[in-house]
Amino acid sequence: MAKKVKEEVAPKTVLRSEEADLAVENRLIALYRLQQICSQIDKIRIIRGELPLEVQDLEDETEGLLTRIGKIKAEIQASQEGIAERKIQMQECDALINRYSDQQNNVRNNREYESLAKEIEFQELEKQLCEKKIRDFNAHIDSYNAEIEKYQEIYEEKLADLEQ
Repeated sequence: MAKKVKEEVAPKTVLRSEEADLAVENRLIALYRLQQICSQIDKIRIIRGELPLEVQDLEDETEGLLTRIGKIKAEIQASQEGIAERKIQMQECDALINRYSDQQNNVRNNREYESLAKEIEFQELEKQLCEKKIRDFNAHIDSYNAEIEKYQEIYEEKLADLEQ
């Protein structure tokens, strides 16, 4: 009987050690999978943690671009007002030139005539200066419009990024 007991004990211990080996192997596989899942969760948390900052940066950039566009539009408005003022000033110069020319026809001496001639010349120079400033204002308006187009494109790109 003693032999019988030994034979029965030996197969059970082999089964138990195989079962233990399988259990350890399954545990190691489960632990490895758990570590992979934890790593993926950490990556998601890192990305999620940076995302609000990126969104805030994009919002700040879009607000800054809108502010720049607004300032440039104000500059365009100021330039247009400057053009209008110069046109009015040119009309005043034309009126003065006509008045001085009429007065030149009714002068009594050379001194009056020369004085009126200098005033006419001065008004013509003022008129030329106004024309030059109008050209400068128009050049500024063109450059401002180009800047607005550039900033508008950048704004639309940032807005698309923000929506994503």
